[in-house]
Amino acid sequence: MIKSLYVRVVLFYMAAVLVGIISTYFLTLLMISSLGDRYVARLQNELLEDGRSIQELYRKFGIERADDELKEGRLSGKYEIKLYDGDGKMIGKEEDKRAGLFTLSGEVVHSVLNGETFKNFELSPTEFVVGLPYEEAGKRYALFIELSEQRVESFGSLLLILAFAINLIVGALMILIAARYLVKPLLGMKSAAERMAKGEFDIELKWAKRKDELGRLAHSFNEMASQMSELETMRQNFVSNVSHEIQSPLTSISGFSKALQQSGVAEEDRIRYLSIIQNESERLSRLSDNLLKLASLDTSNHPFEPRDYELDEQLRKAVVACEPQWTAKSLEWDLRLPKTMIRGDEDQLNQVWVNLIGNSIKFTPDGGRISLSIMKYTEHVEVVLSDTGIGIPIGERVKVFERFYKADHSRNKMKSGSGLGLAIVKKIVIKHRGDVVLKGNSNGGTTVIVSLPFQTKFQEP
Repeated sequence: MIKSLYVRVVLFYMAAVLVGIISTYFLTLLMISSLGDRYVARLQNELLEDGRSIQELYRKFGIERADDELKEGRLSGKYEIKLYDGDGKMIGKEEDKRAGLFTLSGEVVHSVLNGETFKNFELSPTEFVVGLPYEEAGKRYALFIELSEQRVESFGSLLLILAFAINLIVGALMILIAARYLVKPLLGMKSAAERMAKGEFDIELKWAKRKDELGRLAHSFNEMASQMSELETMRQNFVSNVSHEIQSPLTSISGFSKALQQSGVAEEDRIRYLSIIQNESERLSRLSDNLLKLASLDTSNHPFEPRDYELDEQLRKAVVACEPQWTAKSLEWDLRLPKTMIRGDEDQLNQVWVNLIGNSIKFTPDGGRISLSIMKYTEHVEVVLSDTGIGIPIGERVKVFERFYKADHSRNKMKSGSGLGLAIVKKIVIKHRGDVVLKGNSNGGTTVIVSLPFQTKFQEP
């Protein structure tokens, strides 16, 4: 569960919040401890200095005019002032009497009236109050000055801003780490996709070992790159093989055509040259026809018309159609074809049987033997074609279904063929949701087993 990218993102977010809160708490305490004392000392010094300035204003202008002077000067709004007369009673309006952040005992008031200076921050560092004696017209007064609520709130706001700033910085660092964790693989995949678009397929993303969604995506990307590389190799080989297969008969046709143009060619040679030109032309025709069939089978637009028909009868007709070839080599046949109904595309499957039977005849020596049988099972049927030919090596029995692959190159120089017949067979059988395999015989020949379901549907390429 924790390997999921979604869960990791949620957990990382929760961890970022938790780390942000804890770091904000401790860093704020650290900042307060290092800067708070200096800030408090500065406020205390300002309070004493400004308190004496206010004291001088009261002495100079008196009680009636001092308030007006304070409102117009630089000290306006910075402090709250309480004035007590000689009897210890507060002078001012009722709202002024209720205002203030602190309360004063009668003992404190009388001590100031007696000429002492009161500093409340010496008793409590967080309370900024100072009391100064003041005389006017022979009367004694006690002048108490405290920081205004705005200045106290500004200090709290400063601490709050500091905490938010620390939280923002820590959160930004955590997000940067998370972004690198998430974005770096995506940027790597983007770069790899751009390389693939340019035709570079030798790509392997290192994030494929991760167990989350990005790891699975990188793994799929690596597989896609590998398959694209294989497809590119196959494409290049295909083009090379097509060029070679076409070039060979064209060279023969061109050469013998030039030979025919020469004077004095014997009739026997002329007929031989024409025969070769005809054979090479037919070879080109078969090659182009097979290429067109493969191209059509590779698309989903190839016609597929399944119907119920007799498979045994189709196989007999395929053998009869090849009679001139196997008769010329005096081949014996062993047919075991019980009545079998199957559903499939009759024309396509006929191409399968013609190609397989043609191969068996082509590579079975004179006087050899070919057996063809049908094996019926519950859900599928097997067509087994076995010969006493030259056989196919074990390591090449799978490769022969590749396009243009020829198991015995020296043999194929003697036999006409393009290496596309078995590729067509494989394609048609797979489209019928079947399978085809090759096996060796104890006598050195080859056995081909084609498995088909009784009821088949077209399979998309």
